Amino acid sequence: MSLTGQSGTGKIRLFHDFCGPELPIAGTTVVGASGGGMFKIGPFKITGSTTDTDGGIVALEKASGYARISASATSDADGMCIGTDLCFSPVLNGPMVLECRVENYSALTLRNIFIGFAGANADEIAEPLTSSTTTITYVTPVVGFHLDSTINNPTYWHMPYLLSTTATQLETAVLSSQVAVAGESDVLRVEIDPNGAARWYINGKLEQSVGAGLAATTTTKLCGIASIFGKTTTAACIDIDYLLVEANRDWTR
Repeated sequence: MSLTGQSGTGKIRLFHDFCGPELPIAGTTVVGASGGGMFKIGPFKITGSTTDTDGGIVALEKASGYARISASATSDADGMCIGTDLCFSPVLNGPMVLECRVENYSALTLRNIFIGFAGANADEIAEPLTSSTTTITYVTPVVGFHLDSTINNPTYWHMPYLLSTTATQLETAVLSSQVAVAGESDVLRVEIDPNGAARWYINGKLEQSVGAGLAATTTTKLCGIASIFGKTTTAACIDIDYLLVEANRDWTR
């Protein structure tokens, strides 16, 4: 007989304020057969091109404490990511929340940023989605925020929700009203309900809301990530003030 019950700690809350230890940007220690991740910072893991001397994460000495995530210039689409493992399901763990305060460091060119929930986080992380002019293209399931220099309206945050049954999405359909400005910080927050409905907030403003089953297949396993990828062998950076992931515990026996 299968029963559902609750006892003990129910809420899962993962948070890092990035005021402390970091993986040096010149970290060249090979970890794992692929030379990928397996590094950790607080409750999150670091994945991506961590063995490249120009890729990694460093703490910044500025107000509130930020971490700079740097994607390597070694190869096209090299990435760097801070996030969780693939362990959250909307139907079992919802409502799920990811919130991140991010500063667009220096420039907005030659980069692909995704912050939110995604369907993969391998040691050598790959882009969870790609863009070209008017089209956002599925790589893994994603529900979150996207900033890409090769998309139309490249300085605006986009709010894609792509499932395996949705190969592409028109960028104007998920365009927010808020511009990402180099040197300024934005608070990005996405929420997913157990029925697959979702909401996107930027700097406290509700920017998009979709109904049940539209944003996420409820049984899909997702990870919460903040990630950046360079383009055409060009390094790219973003600065993160904090990262928060919240979910309910699955009490199914």
